Amino acid sequence: MMQARKTKCATVVFLAGLVAGATVVRAQAAGQPQAPAMEDPSGKVVKSQPADEKPDPTKRRLSDREQVQQQKYLRSELKGDSPWKKWLDQDVVWIISDQEVQAFKSLKNDEEREQFVENFWLRRNPNPESPDNEFREQHYARIAFANEHYAAGKPGWRTDRGHIYIAYGKPDSIDSHPSGGNYERPIEEGGGSTSTFPFEVWHYRYLEGVGDNIDLEFVDSCQCGDYHYTIDRSEKDALKHTPGAGQTLYEQMGQSSKKDRFSSGGIEQLGNGPMAASQQSKQFDRISLASKIFAPPVIKFKDLEQYIGSAQILKGPPFQFDVRTDFVKVTNDTVLMPVTLQIRNKDVTFTTKDSVSTGTVNILGQVSNINHRIVQTFEDTVTVQVPSEFLAREQANRNLYWKSLPLRSGMYKVDIVIKDVNNPDHIGTWRRSVNVPKYDDERLSASSLILASTMVRVPTKEIGAGNFVIGNTKVVPSVSAGPTVPVSFKRNQNLNFWMQVYNLGIDEKSRQNNAQIEYEVMDLATNKAVLESSESTTKVNPNADQVTLEKSMPLASLQPGKYQVLIKVNDGVAGQQISQSAPFTVE
Repeated sequence: MMQARKTKCATVVFLAGLVAGATVVRAQAAGQPQAPAMEDPSGKVVKSQPADEKPDPTKRRLSDREQVQQQKYLRSELKGDSPWKKWLDQDVVWIISDQEVQAFKSLKNDEEREQFVENFWLRRNPNPESPDNEFREQHYARIAFANEHYAAGKPGWRTDRGHIYIAYGKPDSIDSHPSGGNYERPIEEGGGSTSTFPFEVWHYRYLEGVGDNIDLEFVDSCQCGDYHYTIDRSEKDALKHTPGAGQTLYEQMGQSSKKDRFSSGGIEQLGNGPMAASQQSKQFDRISLASKIFAPPVIKFKDLEQYIGSAQILKGPPFQFDVRTDFVKVTNDTVLMPVTLQIRNKDVTFTTKDSVSTGTVNILGQVSNINHRIVQTFEDTVTVQVPSEFLAREQANRNLYWKSLPLRSGMYKVDIVIKDVNNPDHIGTWRRSVNVPKYDDERLSASSLILASTMVRVPTKEIGAGNFVIGNTKVVPSVSAGPTVPVSFKRNQNLNFWMQVYNLGIDEKSRQNNAQIEYEVMDLATNKAVLESSESTTKVNPNADQVTLEKSMPLASLQPGKYQVLIKVNDGVAGQQISQSAPFTVE
């Protein structure tokens, strides 16, 4: 794979792409004098207009009637399926501060809201000089991970575990009890043995604005996969209301009874024990922790009011390369579009120094909406290095570059330009229109079906981040040599395919899904199936409205030729069906 190092560019977020980049330049004209400050009758300090400048009519004080009309417009924009409402109530609901919410609701028009969203992400950018906003990219990767792993009859981002994961990231350790069962209470919880509901304790060594050594407990008391946060550690005790069962140490010794647990008046019902007094004194600490942990995370980085950048599209002789785009749902209105570039080594100019041959390619990408406004840019320098004695052999190989872009559903134009640095006149361009799908709540749907050359689980520390990583899996797509050319595999390879299914129906009584997944590989020369299998989503992820399908099969038994993968999903709860297919060839 190619190794990429970022080069300077500007990526700024605005809501026309909901969470995409735009270049904004706000600079004062050179040499223009600053207006002196003055006070209006209310005592507010304002800046007077220069004598030679006409007042801006858009900044005049609104009349009472205009203010009422403005509020009516705002209310209409922040209800229903408005993209502003979805951004506020879904995308950033766990990280936006109350002050920012109030400021956003006071804005007058869409242009101001776009600027607000742009600055919202810039305030949180850990590296303002970087072409990419790492915070924004990490945030949407966390949402995708939460949706995949914490769904429980509702999207994962809406659960307590999803909330904490999105706001603070992966805990440093997790003490997980997915089946509950026998539990030896620590002495600070009263000691003794009991049986518990499924529960987890997340430990963070440090959280800025919260403190050190933070333990967060989540309990699945409904045993339906919905782990909720609790400040009462007795809530996981499945025998708490059963007379004579699951007794604490003092209850076994006759120094206390179960009814004492419910008469203490504290926030926890642990009962009397050796450390009961000290635990009661800490109950306000637990309340304080809950208030801090569910507050929006502290903003670490200053607000950047100006962000200046430029990108130039180069033209020249054709530099051939291939591009693949896929779509993966993050929220109802935000979709990740992984873009994969395939570049052949034989098309790259290599220079040799100290027995190492190096090829360097500059990549510039730009996404614009139907109004021709830029919503996302990316710019990278990619290098390929091989020992000079192996260069001739490496000419036949291909290398991949991957970039994942968060976008709103809708139509976009994608422009990509690559430049061979060692041959400056060697330039390639790619331009396509893409339709980013909308994933409706009530409709069964699926991500792109990705046929992958490599599909492996990643280490825990790499989950949700890194090149080619979707959730907890590294999925390296096979890229075809043209829009009508199927991807190609060799017989000594495995055929890997990856797909996510969204909006599965959840039965109200069992709180489980019930969909049948059918897999078929068909020989297109004979129109006969060479592989057929099926499975139920209740065996994959029974309590979730979203499942991830990951399958791998060896190709050694298939003869060279053209084939097709077909996946059918039949949702028995919602009564809906969908299918996805992808052709491929075996060499």
